[in-house]
Parts: sequence; structure tokens; C-alpha cells
Amino acid sequence: MARKRRKPMAEINVVPYIDVMMVLLVIFMISTPLLTQGVKVDLPQADETESLDPKPTETVIVKVDVEGQFHLTIGTGKERSVNREELVEQIKNKLMDQPKLSVLVAGDKEVRYLFIMDALALLSRAGIPNVGLMTKSLDEAAPQ
Repeated sequence: MARKRRKPMAEINVVPYIDVMMVLLVIFMISTPLLTQGVKVDLPQADETESLDPKPTETVIVKVDVEGQFHLTIGTGKERSVNREELVEQIKNKLMDQPKLSVLVAGDKEVRYLFIMDALALLSRAGIPNVGLMTKSLDEAAPQ
């Protein structure tokens, strides 16, 4: 009786590789949106020959204290404490009068980052496209 010789199989089993690829794909699909969160910041560009606007716009300053309370100053007016809803309404009303409204956010150096992000989100909800963050120069911050 003659035995048949079997040829060696020269194929690669790719099923385990497909499983690993699918797991990695799912991990990247879930983790990628978490990495791209943030606030869009449009940095200004200036040319040395560019002239400044002769009529400066009124500046709105939103201050955030250590407890997360908001304080609003419009132009040269008096600073007053406002809640979240009042902040959005006041900014919306001012934005209707002045479409190129300049808004600055000032936060105490000890304030939690969460409160600053909350202020930026509220300003975005109010329709403000560009927001500036106030800081002190190193000369002002140095103890006398």
C-alpha cells in the first residue's frame, strides 16, 4: 500500500492578526476624541507697518476668583459679581451693540483650571469668537 505524501501548507493564518488589528482600531477610535478636546485659540498676527484702529473698542473683562465666582467689568464701568446665566446674557447684549467686542479673562493665579475653562465655554456660548487671557508681566509680578 502506497501512502500519499502531503505537501506542507505554505499559508499564513491571518485571523489572529485581524483580531489584534480590530482591537487596536477600537481603542484608537475611542481614545482619539478624548485627546482633541480644547479651546480654539486664534493667535493674532501683526505687521510692523499695520496701523492701529483709531477707535478702540470697549473692553469687557471677566474675572474668575478662587471660588469660581464670575465678576464682570464692561468698559470703564464698575465691576460686579454675576452668575453664569447673567454673564452669558450680558455678553450677548453687549455683542449685539458691538460685533467686534474685545473680551479678556482674568483669573487669580490660584484659581482652578476648571473655572477658567468654564468661563471660556460660557463666552463661546455667548458667541464671542476671540478671547484674550490677562497676565502680569514679570516686572509687575516681582515683589518690591
